[in-house]
Order: sequence, then C-alpha cells, then structure tokens
Amino acid sequence: MAPQVGVGVGVGVFVLNKQNRIILGERKGSLGAGTYSLAGGHLEAGESFEACAAREVLEETALEVEQLRFLTATNTINLADAKTGELRHYVTIFMVGRLSESSPVEPKLMEPDKCEGWAWISWDEMKAIGDAQLKAREGTGDKDEKALQIRLFEPIISLLKQRPGVSPV
Repeated sequence: MAPQVGVGVGVGVFVLNKQNRIILGERKGSLGAGTYSLAGGHLEAGESFEACAAREVLEETALEVEQLRFLTATNTINLADAKTGELRHYVTIFMVGRLSESSPVEPKLMEPDKCEGWAWISWDEMKAIGDAQLKAREGTGDKDEKALQIRLFEPIISLLKQRPGVSPV
C-alpha cells in the first residue's frame, strides 16, 4: 500500500491597483525562499476562497481588496521544502481582486519573518520573468539575463505553464 500523501491547498491573490499592477513579495522561509510570490496562504477548513484571499492579503500587506473573483487553479507537484528536502504537492487557487477605495494605496510589511518586502509589477513584466524562467529550465530560446534576476515562486510558474492564456487583468 502506498503511503498517504497530503495535498496542500493554497490561495494566491492577484491584487490589482488602479494601474492594473500586481503586488509581489520576496518570500522567506523553507518553501520558496528567495522567490517572488503573490500575497496568499493556506485555505483554512470551512473557509471560502474569497474569505481566504481577503484575509491573507490583509494579514500580509494591510491592504483591503474587493471584487474578488476566481481566476483559475493549478497543480504544483514536487514543490521542494528547503529545510527538509521533502517534496510537497499543492493545489493553488488563484484569485483576482482590486484595492478597495478605503484601502491604503501602498502595502505594509506585516509579516517580516515571512517576506522581505512588497513591490508592484505589471502582468506583462511578471509574465516575461516567468517565461524566461521556463525557457532557462527547459533549455530553449535565448536566456534573458535581466528577467532571470528575479525568480518567481513555483505556483506562479505552474500557472504560466498550465494556463498559458490566462490573465488577471
């Protein structure tokens, strides 16, 4: 009998400002340290995707989001834990939301033990970085050294690979 393996369920949130830019933070910790990720986190038992998205964004950035909607989901297998070397399996629910009128415009670093800081980036910039990362991994095309200076968290790479036509804007 094969060992039972749990599958994590996370929510990643494309928080859009008035210029349709997306917030990214540099991760700290064992899962994806040094990579850039959306605000988000684990789905709690009994929690809706929308509630999880709003809660995680507020906890991590002090930003309030509204008009939350489901974008897509991805399946990331073999996400490595840097501390244990253990491979993990995650389903990531991607949501899109806009800053609410009552929200601060700039994010605050609310969890400095988990994130180095937050910055705004366009979808086209994020996509170019992810595409360069995928090409480098697959050994295809010319390497875009500038784009490769930033590494995206694996669930974002899964999004670009598994759902190439999707766009949060």
